[in-house]
Amino acid sequence: FLGSAKMALRLVGLAIVRSARTAPAARMQISQRGMAAAADEVTYELPEQMFAYHKFEQRAPKTTVVQKSDLIQYFKTMALYRRVEMQSEDLYRNKFIRGFLHVYTGQEAVLVGSEAVLKPTDSAITAYRDHCHYLARGGTVRACLAELMGRYDGCAKGKGGSMHMYHKPGNFYGGNGIVGAQGPVGAGIAFAHKYRGDGGVCVASYGDGAANQGQLFEAYNMAMLWKLPAIFVCENNK
Repeated sequence: FLGSAKMALRLVGLAIVRSARTAPAARMQISQRGMAAAADEVTYELPEQMFAYHKFEQRAPKTTVVQKSDLIQYFKTMALYRRVEMQSEDLYRNKFIRGFLHVYTGQEAVLVGSEAVLKPTDSAITAYRDHCHYLARGGTVRACLAELMGRYDGCAKGKGGSMHMYHKPGNFYGGNGIVGAQGPVGAGIAFAHKYRGDGGVCVASYGDGAANQGQLFEAYNMAMLWKLPAIFVCENNK
């Protein structure tokens, strides 16, 4: 949300700056566009109790601004994720999907919120609830469902199944079947971003069940000591 808000404010500010340099007619047209953009904005107040800090020098802003059109798109994306998972459960019950199936139902907002501020050049890695993460990184519904059913036209040619989806064009390094394994691997991907100097970050998502894994704390320490561009996101799925 914060990334979208900043972009919206920049666009409005750009319209105002340009209006001072153009003819009166053009200035009127640009001014109207600027007012329309401002009317499309929604401001939210963020209560202080929403956040908990530990050795943070910078605090989260008390308000944020987002475009209504962005909110609608966020909702559509969450609805798509929910429908895909509902269909996956139906296919599993009817034995079209064999083996394991870990759905992402109830966590859609976490993913949509984090992806809203990421760039396509950033990277992502997650646990075994990875269907929607694959879609968020540019995967298709067809390839997702095909992978779940073990088909060759799936994103991992039917060999990964529910827990091991992968999408290199979107810098998605898959789901991981071992609890907490994505933490240190995510730190390694972040190290690659820093080594290449491409300005990218890696988001490593994990469930609250992995929050007590030793390898996760080791990944935290390595990321801090080496100043890695890593973001560790705990998705509370209890």
